[in-house]
Amino acid sequence: MSYKATLIPGDGIGPEVTEAALICLDALGVDFEWDKKSAGKNALEKYGNLLPQDTIDSIRKNKIALKGPITTPVGKGFRSVNVAIRHMLDLYVCLRPVKSFSLPKVFHKNIDIVVMRENTEDLYAGVEFPPNGIDTNKVIETINSFSEKKIASDSALSIKPISESASKRIFEFAFSYAQKNNRKKVTCVHKANIMKYTDGLFLKTFYETAKKFEGKITVKDVIVDNLAMQLIMRPQHFDILVLPNLYGDIISDLGAGLIGGLGLAAGANIGDDIAVFEPTHGSAPKYAGLSKVNPVATILSASLMLRYLGEAAKADILEEAVKEVVEEGIKVTYDLKPRRDDPTAVSTREMAETIASKIKERVNNK
Repeated sequence: MSYKATLIPGDGIGPEVTEAALICLDALGVDFEWDKKSAGKNALEKYGNLLPQDTIDSIRKNKIALKGPITTPVGKGFRSVNVAIRHMLDLYVCLRPVKSFSLPKVFHKNIDIVVMRENTEDLYAGVEFPPNGIDTNKVIETINSFSEKKIASDSALSIKPISESASKRIFEFAFSYAQKNNRKKVTCVHKANIMKYTDGLFLKTFYETAKKFEGKITVKDVIVDNLAMQLIMRPQHFDILVLPNLYGDIISDLGAGLIGGLGLAAGANIGDDIAVFEPTHGSAPKYAGLSKVNPVATILSASLMLRYLGEAAKADILEEAVKEVVEEGIKVTYDLKPRRDDPTAVSTREMAETIASKIKERVNNK
């Protein structure tokens, strides 16, 4: 079967790791018709826009996109191309698997967690006010007029919206995903002991949604700081974690650390009928063009895309090949070597080609 999909190489190391994923997809023999589009620094230089409308239109048309990392300015300018894509396409679930390999440098074995981060609300919703702005002053004056707790006049503000509707749909997604994928437990992560109205609503909606799945899925909740400790000590106790936006971002990176780093951490952003697949790491511009970085996160993101398309058997082959190469530890990038200056480390492309050769062996033996 042939699939039409949008390809966004991104910037920094993005073009290198997306090329690596394409090498592996080609080895599988899955037929993709790619509509290549720009976003990020390269788009700004070419079109004067970090996120051209043409790119968004392509994703809307094809419903599927594979995307490389894109540089996000820190503390100034455009908030984030990644966040903008999620909001514009209403990709309300950020799904990030945390599945361990047998690596000598990781402490825990047999980790298999799926982090589901609500993508559209919380402090990432973008409702912010700069310090000493006219609108900021009005908001502060309004809040101070009816709140016992006062806000300093020179504050910057960020509003944290959490709605019942957005919370409900990610919980419904999580429980449905659990049933389809033979998962046993869904855990809601929150800070409702302190943020009683926002996180409190998130937690309340979780238990209301869970009633539909009573007796089928085990439900738990955990405070986010307690979760951070428990993940370090006993990650095997968790299955599916559902979190508001900010906690989800932080905890998914913690999870990546548990399995060996962001270079192994895949990601998907999923809405009702559109999905964008991308690695969870950044664009690492200092490594751009060096063919040095680990391509596995992007390759495994392509595997998530295959599963989304119903190509589970192909995804299995891809993941088995990745696992074999990573655990052999021979033809791998520097971050997967015992020492980061190991002279036997291979390039991004060579690691991808090694995975592709393992794929071809499996395809030919089927």
